[in-house]
Amino acid sequence: MEAINNNFKWAEATGEAKFIADRSYPNLLHARFFRSSCPRGRIRELNAPPLPEGYAFFSAKDIPGDNVIPNVRTDMPAFAEDEVRYVGQPIGLLVGPDLKVIDQLLSQIQVDYQPQPPILTLDDAMAQQHPTILEDGNLFDHNQINKGDLDAGWAQATTIVEETLNTGHQEHTYLETQGLVGYIEDGKVTIEGTMQCPWYVHHTMHTVLASDDVQVRQCPTGGAFGGKEDWPDVLAGPLAVAVNALKQPVRLILDRQEDIACTSKRHPLRIHYRTGLNDDGKIVAMEINVEVNGGAYFTLSGIVLQRSMSTATNVYDIPNVQVKGRAWALNTVPNGAFRGFGAPQNCFAMETHMSHLAKKVGQDPVAFKQAHLLNSDSTSLTGAPMHQNLVLETMLEKITRSSGYLQKRASFGKAGDNQKLRGIGMALFQHGCGFAGDLEDTLVKAKVRLLKNSDDTLHIHASNTDIGQGLSLTFRKIVSRTLNVPLETVNYYHPDTGIVPDSGPTVASRSIVIVGYLLEKAAKKMKQNWCSGLAQCIEEVYEKPDYHNWDQEKFIGNAYQVTSYGINALEVEIDPVTYEIKIVDAWGVFDIGKAIDPEVFKGQIDGGMVQAMGYGSLEKLQLTADGRFAQTTMADYTIPTSMDVPHIHSELVDNPYDYGPLGAKGGGELTHNGAAAALVNAVEHALSRSIQAIPVTPESLMEACYEA
Repeated sequence: MEAINNNFKWAEATGEAKFIADRSYPNLLHARFFRSSCPRGRIRELNAPPLPEGYAFFSAKDIPGDNVIPNVRTDMPAFAEDEVRYVGQPIGLLVGPDLKVIDQLLSQIQVDYQPQPPILTLDDAMAQQHPTILEDGNLFDHNQINKGDLDAGWAQATTIVEETLNTGHQEHTYLETQGLVGYIEDGKVTIEGTMQCPWYVHHTMHTVLASDDVQVRQCPTGGAFGGKEDWPDVLAGPLAVAVNALKQPVRLILDRQEDIACTSKRHPLRIHYRTGLNDDGKIVAMEINVEVNGGAYFTLSGIVLQRSMSTATNVYDIPNVQVKGRAWALNTVPNGAFRGFGAPQNCFAMETHMSHLAKKVGQDPVAFKQAHLLNSDSTSLTGAPMHQNLVLETMLEKITRSSGYLQKRASFGKAGDNQKLRGIGMALFQHGCGFAGDLEDTLVKAKVRLLKNSDDTLHIHASNTDIGQGLSLTFRKIVSRTLNVPLETVNYYHPDTGIVPDSGPTVASRSIVIVGYLLEKAAKKMKQNWCSGLAQCIEEVYEKPDYHNWDQEKFIGNAYQVTSYGINALEVEIDPVTYEIKIVDAWGVFDIGKAIDPEVFKGQIDGGMVQAMGYGSLEKLQLTADGRFAQTTMADYTIPTSMDVPHIHSELVDNPYDYGPLGAKGGGELTHNGAAAALVNAVEHALSRSIQAIPVTPESLMEACYEA
């Protein structure tokens, strides 16, 4: 395994790091997918041209095991065989020594489709008109949460407000596109590349090859943001089939245009609110309907739906609530994991709705939200006690003071000397750490290993990956501080499934709070039994805290083991002619327990907030009439550049968590959850207009203002 210890991120900063495209392999072949050009249809016939010597074409008939990508459900094939459900779906894999020749041969492959009418919008999916995508309709998943007595709440309501809010797709735009290389090593089909979850890839290879002789290694990974959670599996299944047949190294790397067109995106959500307020302006009843665009296959849509539902009321203690949620199948690229996993969508919607309710009762949005905040004595939406100290009031006081919110809220919202319109907005948010419900205990069962050599150097064996978030440093600091040994004596590696146990995937803000805690426990045991000069090994397996209970059928209990919290404020300036938005300043206050390395987490804050600003204002993906994305390159899918980034003032609130390593909770996803909502609140303040959808582009603002 490759150690990535000292001089933290030095190899990446200097260009010395060997990403998958930088690596050399003897007798290397290249691969390209042959993809569907039809959004929906039956495959009647597939014909490939005669291939030159040294070239090979693989399709469903060449799979020795099962033709599935194993995920939460096994509905997605490795190669489309009988039907295609979206433009870009892999049908075959062409392999050979020359990419130019491969591209020429791909253009000669022909498919005879029997087209079917594609379902490309939520409305079409919900209409359930035949032919439906699934055998029994278009519904992937559904659930319901009830809190309190909704009928009693409506009986108290004197004002009822209804509105619908919408979010769009978001592209991950990681620096390094999807890429893997496969080869035979010691009789095993081995795959290495850019990924988040090596054991996911291992499971996929095992499934398609029907063999245990498989191995997976993570390479330095140029960003992921969830896009490399399950999508490397989509590359790895077909690639493993080719390598197994050819017994020769094969590299499969997507170019940027293919990556944008064909990989998973953030789930678009439509959320409808019906809210009742009493004469005192307090919320007494709320009905929330969450509709999730899942795309062509289930992938992770059910888990995104569960997070969106279980956190639907965000940081607020609403006494009587009903949440209904549904995830729908459409003939578009499957939507999957993206930093926040449903929470940024929900945060935008709930925070915006709360601001609109505040306007309805004549209150400042922050004052209205403060009156509804959760506290340490509250009961969660899913009926559980808080089981942690909530410091939202302290956080709110800090950011109100540091941002000058009250003064700016009073003076902004009208043209200044330069005729620019200015506004300030604020958003409160949360993120549950770890997998939803009881999955950490019943499904994942994370395992770690801590080894000590006879020279007293230590080795961390865990499957969690450093994908830019600094895990290679924070894991080592947990062990180093717990054992009180020099940091340079603790080693961490890019995970290799042939060596490390399955400690679960690098997702869901679980790496620190779940796996880091296991490493701390292992280090404590080793400290108690330390024998200098002798090799030692300690293993730890996850056990849930005593307080953590969950009923998956009733959706009752602790939706997450613990929750992290944040507040963002943004100040904006809007050109009244072009409606361009300039973010002038930004603030963030976060409760992640106790930060293991504040400098590392500062990187998460800055990166997460900027990514969320882009999500809220710039990043627009539109579907064409045949189910393709209209934005095809970085020239027309716009993300923030350094010129768009304001100074970000941030601070942490110390609030140690008893079941977290060194008192830490998770935080990597939390930092993405609030800035889009804060931006919308600031824009509404500047323009005195209500907004119902993101991204808020100049075109959408101009249209809304002219219509008004």
